[in-house]
Amino acid sequence: MGKTVFIIHTSSVSVVDLNALFAEMAPEATVRNIIDDSLLPEVLANGGVTPGVRRRVCQYAVQAESTGASLIFNQCSSVGEVADIAATMVSVPLVKVDERMAETACRTGSRIGVVATLPTTMGPTVRLIKRMAGKVGREVTVTEELSSGAFEKLISGDRKTHNEMVIASIRRLAENVDVVVCAQGSMLALKPDLGETRVPVLMSPPLGVQHAVEVLATLK
Repeated sequence: MGKTVFIIHTSSVSVVDLNALFAEMAPEATVRNIIDDSLLPEVLANGGVTPGVRRRVCQYAVQAESTGASLIFNQCSSVGEVADIAATMVSVPLVKVDERMAETACRTGSRIGVVATLPTTMGPTVRLIKRMAGKVGREVTVTEELSSGAFEKLISGDRKTHNEMVIASIRRLAENVDVVVCAQGSMLALKPDLGETRVPVLMSPPLGVQHAVEVLATLK
């Protein structure tokens, strides 16, 4: 019996990239996608997670398990803290896209820069890094850099401007930190344009999928 991964998406922006990563790293797994593109707009409109978003994400996790998920993968950092709640409602593993990235950052250096294009992603990502630092026994300081307007460019189809704006933010951060964390999986879009950087720049999708693949390997 093959293993099945259900990805919960809050927008369609990372569907292609995540499916390609799973196909590359876990070709034997079946990947299914639950896409509710009303979730992220609701988070953005309200400046954070609403009871409705919390309820739907938890329901999708429960549905994924009942539909045969071996593992559930949470795609969106803005609802990462909801995914923690959802994980308590299912008996299969729930892996968050950015968990391994946060751990890697904490083990790489004490000065961590976080670049985000949405304020709703910044808070959960910074809190995740601080929790992870405590877990792995590291002292860290976090510097935030919000690339305002870049996400809107990406959604409107202007990937080039999105990439230019975020790369400028990354280069500013890199001057004063040991490692840069890209708070959104959608920033994978800029990887081809990034080139050499002064410090490591971490992106969640490859690290998150690798984490999920390792968890899958432990399942009977």
